[in-house]
Amino acid sequence: EDLKRELLSRKYSYKTVKGYFYYNRDFLNFIGKNPSEISDSDIKDYLVYLAEDKQSATSTLNQAINALKFYYCSILKKNFPYEIKRPKKDKQLPEVLSKEEVSRIIKSTANIKHKAILMIIYSSGLRLGETARMEQAHLDRDRMLVFVKGAKGKKDRYTLLSPKALGLIDLYMKRYEPQRWLFEGAKAGRYLSKRSIEKVFDQACERADIKKDVSVHNLRHSFATHLMESGVDLRYIQELLGHASSKTTEIYTHVSTKSLGKIRSPLDNLNFEGGDGD
Repeated sequence: EDLKRELLSRKYSYKTVKGYFYYNRDFLNFIGKNPSEISDSDIKDYLVYLAEDKQSATSTLNQAINALKFYYCSILKKNFPYEIKRPKKDKQLPEVLSKEEVSRIIKSTANIKHKAILMIIYSSGLRLGETARMEQAHLDRDRMLVFVKGAKGKKDRYTLLSPKALGLIDLYMKRYEPQRWLFEGAKAGRYLSKRSIEKVFDQACERADIKKDVSVHNLRHSFATHLMESGVDLRYIQELLGHASSKTTEIYTHVSTKSLGKIRSPLDNLNFEGGDGD
């Protein structure tokens, strides 16, 4: 209760509260002790368990460290073992869908509501939760912008509103007549769940015969990469995505084909004429 009260008073997001609860419970179940009996070695043992036995990603380990540090330092006023080194971030590049693949995914979706969802995610570079909680009032038709309220880090931002996406959304709204939320769920007054959107995307990928291991978030990655390849400045892309640091946005320079596409492989300069073909 103390942990819950402290997190809520600091206005932590629901996702963060849920994560902090999970890792603190999981830690105590793993160690089998009361919080007052916890030692530095217990925390180290738990992190080793997450890293080696569960093969947890770097982001997971860092969230576990944050969760334990918050509870034992902020709530119980214990000394957290600061000598624990945070793991270096995984240098994994995002999977990017080509423009042709994005087109196939959208075209494979016959349901107008589902097609509108996929189009607004890709055309505006939205996160999954941002799409689910979007209100009709957030479509700025005069300036052709989408207002993203309370995004990651509780920061508001504006991003692009595509005329093509808006045209389909208008057709969808005329047919479905949603009230407050742009994409309503099955229950009255509720927005569409994130899981429902994930299912829409997964089914569209299956119909479009997409072989890449992708999720809805890869539409956002593709939005950023395609903007970069078309010559949009990195600073503007950072603003559209709502990244706090330009370093986060710079990852798309490593997956963009803008420069790589101009380089010829040395194999293409070799002459194979006259060979036997074996």
